[in-house]
Amino acid sequence: MDLIEKLEPVLIFGSVLLGLLCNNITILRQISPSLITIFLALMLFTLFLDIPLKDIRNSFSNIKFTSTSLIINFLWTPLLGYFLGNLFLNGNIDLFIGFVMLILTPCTDWYLVFTKMSKGNLPLSLSILPINLVLQLILLPVYLLIFFSSSNTLELSSLANSIITFIVLPFITSIIVKYVLKDKPIKDKITAHLSNLQLIFLCIAIFALFNTEANTLLKNINTIGIIFVPVILFFIINFILDYIIAKKLKYNYEDYASLTLTTLARNSPLALAIAISSFPHNELIAIALVIGPLIELPVLYIVSKILLKIKKEYK
Repeated sequence: MDLIEKLEPVLIFGSVLLGLLCNNITILRQISPSLITIFLALMLFTLFLDIPLKDIRNSFSNIKFTSTSLIINFLWTPLLGYFLGNLFLNGNIDLFIGFVMLILTPCTDWYLVFTKMSKGNLPLSLSILPINLVLQLILLPVYLLIFFSSSNTLELSSLANSIITFIVLPFITSIIVKYVLKDKPIKDKITAHLSNLQLIFLCIAIFALFNTEANTLLKNINTIGIIFVPVILFFIINFILDYIIAKKLKYNYEDYASLTLTTLARNSPLALAIAISSFPHNELIAIALVIGPLIELPVLYIVSKILLKIKKEYK
């Protein structure tokens, strides 16, 4: 695990705190909305550049693992997320949408850190990453339309604009850059450098978000706390489900640990980008998507330690 991965949760929390503390600086408040759009788009460009989509076929090297994780991530988890959100957050449609968007998007980065920490099957976890990314690109807008098209909160024009701004344009740009660099000897150096900027771009966007919405957050601080309940329940339910399924399907420990982290870890910046663009007047949706990972990170650390204890007795 390199230094930047170790510091990721600290940097994200620091960006939240700094954004709140700088709320009274007028010039920052004026430029923050533009910073959010620019740096989220840049971050997603570097994400697409970094992920080897041509290796999607490798996702199917282990059919049992791939099919199980995809069913849990893209069929079971959306239904569980909607049920938990409807149960606990139905009184606040913004938090409800934010929570569901968080649940709908499997993690595309730091789940690998916790997989390594828990001594899971890292190559297997890495192989599933491209197809997880592609499916959430396709299915996030679909599930939003299915769950919330009648809520009068989701505007189709705003959703279409967010998909173009944060998915289509960064993706096409990454393809062009890859094509231009494909035969260049400095290709790996450039892509590695840009990859290292992902976290910086994300932190700037998070800083700008909380700088812009500090007053909204502080006014709703008591309301926002309720999101802890469904998030924690999601982790508990899926952790138990993963254990039961792994035992039924006779997974070895390494594959079981990988399945657990692949289906627990959330927090895709993609969801944050779409939330900010699709729901420009519903600030709590984006705030919920940033607060979610602050709950998730310590939970995943605890889960990785529990998995190591399970490993001693796992058969």
